[in-house]
Amino acid sequence: MEKDLLVRSIQFLEEFATEKRKNLINENVDNRTRYITVALENIFQPQNASAVIRSCDCFGIQDLHVIENSNEYNINPDVVMGASKWVDLYRYNKNKDNTLDTIKSLKEKGYRIVATTPHTKDVLLPDFDLSKGKSVFFFGTELTGLSDVVMDHADEFVKIPMYGFTESFNISVSAALVLNHLATEVRRTKVNWQLSEQEKLELKLDWLKNQLEEEINC
Repeated sequence: MEKDLLVRSIQFLEEFATEKRKNLINENVDNRTRYITVALENIFQPQNASAVIRSCDCFGIQDLHVIENSNEYNINPDVVMGASKWVDLYRYNKNKDNTLDTIKSLKEKGYRIVATTPHTKDVLLPDFDLSKGKSVFFFGTELTGLSDVVMDHADEFVKIPMYGFTESFNISVSAALVLNHLATEVRRTKVNWQLSEQEKLELKLDWLKNQLEEEINC
């Protein structure tokens, strides 16, 4: 949509929003990023899947990529707490094994493929270099972790520092820890992590539509 039409559409929908809601949308759209994104591979527990959406919203991550090979990505409304209205969810489920297609698609968009796993000694999370470019962080299933496809095609491996006997965190905790660190660190760098002006306008329009639909359906 052309910029002028976007602006006019936003101005029209803002007439139906409170001043508080308009200010919140403007504040949040300035804090949104696609410089960091998340990919979930074959997650089967709805509460964990939903918690990751909520974490993405809380930490300003706009996109969530979901690979559905043998497990469908189900959302638990009691856990997600409405966050799915504000995060763009991309589902990959057309083939029997969608992992490689997802990796190729994200690499074409300029993303580094980062596997989060406790089983390598590549980079600890605090040492991850965000200045190298856009990155997508892959998280695997609760039982078996990431597939060999992700591990074989990853550009880097990241490990969350741990100091106890337990081998790993569950998926929702891992994602929250990683995103909390990255969302804080990227704002300390000089990289261009924010959305473009066109993306901000498109997102504002989507959010205003979502808010209006929510009010109509109440």
